[in-house]
Amino acid sequence: MANFIKNTIDELKSFAIRGNVIDMAVGIIIGAAFGKIVDSMVKDIIMPPLGWLMGKVDFTNLYLTLPNGNGEIIQYPSLDAAQKAGAVTINYGVFINSLISFSIVVIAVFILIKAINKLKSLAIKECET
Repeated sequence: MANFIKNTIDELKSFAIRGNVIDMAVGIIIGAAFGKIVDSMVKDIIMPPLGWLMGKVDFTNLYLTLPNGNGEIIQYPSLDAAQKAGAVTINYGVFINSLISFSIVVIAVFILIKAINKLKSLAIKECET
């Protein structure tokens, strides 16, 4: 067990010294910023025209209110009003926005990885010649 712990600590030191930790930290910071940009793009640019085309639907206000303690379902004018009143809601419109944001991030990461792999293969070919 002591040998396992020592090997793990040595591996962690080696990982940290190689600079991967810094690369990973930079990637996380850039990823968080990219996520905010994509989130804003979905909420502020993609969803309003999509909602307008679908009959002036505001996706952020698509929700279901669950029955209260008395079994009554109270209708609220908006999700914000329902949440302020303490109602329990299923926010499927917000979920749709999140799915679209996730899809955009996945596509962007796929394109980025594909480009990196292409550059790596070109670099390998150049080194071989």
